[in-house]
Amino acid sequence: MTDTDRPFDAAKQATDQMKAAGERMQAAGTQMTEQGSQLGLTILSQAESNTQEAFKAMRAAAQARDLNEVMKIQSDYMREQGSRSMSQAREVGEMIAQFGRNAIGQMTGRD
Repeated sequence: MTDTDRPFDAAKQATDQMKAAGERMQAAGTQMTEQGSQLGLTILSQAESNTQEAFKAMRAAAQARDLNEVMKIQSDYMREQGSRSMSQAREVGEMIAQFGRNAIGQMTGRD
């Protein structure tokens, strides 16, 4: 190798590294788009479930025999919804954390 070849080799190596980095970023962007869709579908599914549970509780309250039964139905619904909300928030949080780990791994080439 001559001294005149070294700058060319260094430029080619830098170009190759930048190309590889660009490809990793593009792959990460594609993966993030797919994961964003998954997140959106999960949130929609959770909202649908919450709505169904709310209507179920309203139907039960409408059929209650007295105020005490209405209060129990409402109390049970609120307790269950609180638990459901915590579980749903945990699920979304875990998805977001995993998406972040995947994106970083993809961009750094350590997936």
